[in-house]
Amino acid sequence: MHTFRDAGARKGYPPARMRIVIVGAGQVGSTIVEALHGDHDLTVIDVVRERLEPLAYRYDVGTIEANGASRRALRDAGVGDADLFIACTSRDEVNLVACSFARVEAPHATSVIRTSNVEYIDLWREGRLDVDFAVSSELETAHAVSRSIGIPAARQTDVFAGGQVQIVEFDVPEGADPAVIDLPLREAKLPEDSRVFGIIRDDTLTLPRGSETIRPGDRIVVIGSPTAARAWGSLLSPEEAAVKDVVVFGGGQVGTAIARLLAAQDIGVRLIEPDRDRARAVAEELPECRVYNATGVDVDFLERELIGRAQAAVFAIKDDAENHYAATLARVYGVRFTIAVVHDTISTKVYEQSGVDVTVNPRGVTAEEIVRFAHDPRTQQVAMLEGDRYEVLDMTTKPTSEYVGLRFREMPIRGAMIGAIVRDGKAVFPRSDEVLQAGDRVIVFTETKRVPDVERVL
Repeated sequence: MHTFRDAGARKGYPPARMRIVIVGAGQVGSTIVEALHGDHDLTVIDVVRERLEPLAYRYDVGTIEANGASRRALRDAGVGDADLFIACTSRDEVNLVACSFARVEAPHATSVIRTSNVEYIDLWREGRLDVDFAVSSELETAHAVSRSIGIPAARQTDVFAGGQVQIVEFDVPEGADPAVIDLPLREAKLPEDSRVFGIIRDDTLTLPRGSETIRPGDRIVVIGSPTAARAWGSLLSPEEAAVKDVVVFGGGQVGTAIARLLAAQDIGVRLIEPDRDRARAVAEELPECRVYNATGVDVDFLERELIGRAQAAVFAIKDDAENHYAATLARVYGVRFTIAVVHDTISTKVYEQSGVDVTVNPRGVTAEEIVRFAHDPRTQQVAMLEGDRYEVLDMTTKPTSEYVGLRFREMPIRGAMIGAIVRDGKAVFPRSDEVLQAGDRVIVFTETKRVPDVERVL
């Protein structure tokens, strides 16, 4: 979930190049380092040397082998000079203690923690947790899954501007509607309030003009209203229907968060959990869901409960190999749309190669939410696509921007494209004669390596 937060709520406006201290060099921490190392000065603290050495070698960042919940270690890392402090280990207690010390040593730094406990998120929202921002892996994952279920044909979706704008990534199949295939975009019958942000073909990105065409086998990034996003899904996969019946495999924290969110959207949810005590606890916690105490890979159970007739299945089992087997078996028994929660980065390729439709990495979506705090203060939201090769930014234009006062058809394409603007709180999908104004929030798509340039010119 990309929750809107006023950029002005941060502690001042940090310099373009920030001093950042990160506690935790696991998958979340390493993803943050990968995204930020080129534009900021980073120091990473972790107790495991084997995690630190690759980061120091590959990204030339400072590393300290120590417990991040140690005041001495934070001082050694120079936390007193930090503009941003991030505690993103897998242990909530370490993150909270580290942040408490950082608040004392660097009171002017923005502090961000990762947490797996939704109760900490509630405390933060109530103003009773002494951190600037708290990010929950479970909630971020649940929202990512929910967005994918809303548009089954999509590989990835993100929402901006309070849900008024949707970014959707599709693979274009052979059976796509001919109204949008092999025609110049200016002649194709595209859904209203939408625009093709980018076309990825043979691993090369094109920011399309009106003469460009969409072909089967392409991967496209579309921006539009929620209605337009669903229309694109129907054009590219006409057989897909709205999902109203979902089976969730795994009743851990992630699976429970997913089930709770889907049930709140009036989707029928069945949840499968092999541990009897956990299944009983989830059934009490989620009375609106049907909870089964079963393994999810029992053929008799799958047949008896007609699991194969579910419109979609979400696999949130903690072990990737077991998750993969359960997803494969469910597809054998008829489930057409599958979403897998992956924990190891390499598992993403394995799942996709074996036919799983969508993968969601909790650590990846958590890192994505945290990374935005290191962007220009005018940037209110960030989404990362294609293994962080591309980014979508929601940022406010400054009066001195060279683009302000230009019509959209007059704007040069310099490796970036504006797909929507938010003006007076309302999203607008601009036509060629629309004029960009100072203070407009723009939703812009670009390669990650070009982000500093985009922030500078806007």
